[in-house]
Amino acid sequence: MERFDVVIVGAGLSGIGTACHLMQKCPTKSFVILEGRHAVGGTWDLFRYPGVRSDSDMHTLGYAFKPWNEPKAIADGPAILKYVNETADEHGIRDHVRFGHRVTNGAWSSEDATWTVEAETNGRAVQFACNMLLLCGGYYNYEHPNRPVWEGEEDFGGTVVHPQFWPEDLDHRDKEVAVIGSGATAMTLVPAMAMSGARHVVMVQRSPTYVVAWPSRDRIANFLRRFLPNRWAYTITRWKNVKRVHAFYGLTRRQPKRVKAKLLELVRGALGPDYDIDKHFTPRYDPWDQRLCLLPDADLFKVLRRGTASIKTETIDRFTRDGLQLADGDVVRADIIVIATGLRLQVLNGVSLSVDGRTVNPPDHWSYKGMMLSDVPNLILTFGYINASWTLRADLTAEYACRLINELERTGNHQATPRLSEDEQQAMPARPWIDGFSSGYVQREMHRFPKQGVQDPWRNTQDYLEDRRIVKRAPIADGVLELSSPEGMSDAPAGTRAHVARAA
Repeated sequence: MERFDVVIVGAGLSGIGTACHLMQKCPTKSFVILEGRHAVGGTWDLFRYPGVRSDSDMHTLGYAFKPWNEPKAIADGPAILKYVNETADEHGIRDHVRFGHRVTNGAWSSEDATWTVEAETNGRAVQFACNMLLLCGGYYNYEHPNRPVWEGEEDFGGTVVHPQFWPEDLDHRDKEVAVIGSGATAMTLVPAMAMSGARHVVMVQRSPTYVVAWPSRDRIANFLRRFLPNRWAYTITRWKNVKRVHAFYGLTRRQPKRVKAKLLELVRGALGPDYDIDKHFTPRYDPWDQRLCLLPDADLFKVLRRGTASIKTETIDRFTRDGLQLADGDVVRADIIVIATGLRLQVLNGVSLSVDGRTVNPPDHWSYKGMMLSDVPNLILTFGYINASWTLRADLTAEYACRLINELERTGNHQATPRLSEDEQQAMPARPWIDGFSSGYVQREMHRFPKQGVQDPWRNTQDYLEDRRIVKRAPIADGVLELSSPEGMSDAPAGTRAHVARAA
């Protein structure tokens, strides 16, 4: 069994970024990345459907340490995949990746402060030992997306496809296409297919989603790069966008009716007074109770105005030989039906964990700073924001992991465990790990996630600026995180471990 200081699960956006932080801030620590697939890139290597792109700007979805220098800030999938691969190659990360290693479980032993991580590769099980386990494998199930089943699917005479498993040879030119869904994937597919040869594309949605059109190019970023070093221009743009998104989200919380009215006014201005905005673009919930959909360069509006795409807002009664029968009696003819009904969240990257032989059941644990679990040592989970770019939090989490690893080394300790006494658990109200967000893909799975509290450090905030205070600036020894070592294993200088114990 090979032993490393750190095992990272996943070689996607989070895993590659975390490895870069680790190499820079913990240069003496050995690590390996275990990746179930056979390529770097994660989501951006997996998704190959037409138009696949980011749904936030690359100045915040990009890494803090690597400027995004492309002219388009709302980037397509291949450009993002290239960026992640460039990062891996520039830092020599690829040499640390074991491809085709799907992690299945991890077992912690307090006796020797070690995780034993098991992975499947080529039909056999292999094991790795480490002191710190970093779960960077993303938040959704690659094998099993959310896939409703409708009556009559077997009667349909055309092609049915899910975006997560897009066939390379699927030709949609001069075809009638129905896209079921109203989330980010559907909003991407409809204009992309309509602009690349489909005869007509219909978005069939059960209920509307808030949308906002935004230029794909950041004029300020592109202007700054003409006069400033790339890193300066990137940092300024990054903070501009962080503050803009933060301010907008805050406004939706304080004045939801005002924001709703403005969003609908913008849609009405784009599609004209005769378009049925109330039916097709007016959700039943307030803005940011679910994620807003970004329309780069107003692409969806353009194909709706041209008549190469349309929207049907109604539930589906059944599939027919020629398409879809809707509940109101309308029929949507289709040669291709795309089931863009969303993803399925996955807790702990789908890895089964145990501590000293006891199974870790996430709902029984409290979330510490949104990245660790109460009573589970040396485990850090990377999970981004639902209201901002994923990488903002991934960077914070990676930085914290490095600080923690260095603090353990400095104090001669080997394990870090968030502790919450039974009395404290009884006194603190529990809330869902992601609270106040009504999207189906979140609500369907929240019961499987850890719980959060109402006070620091047990909150799982969705606020980057707040997290910088809680995660980036707060000391490691905060009176909650217990730093310790198995008996006889401490390498702490005289007096150091006792000091940490008192602080914890």
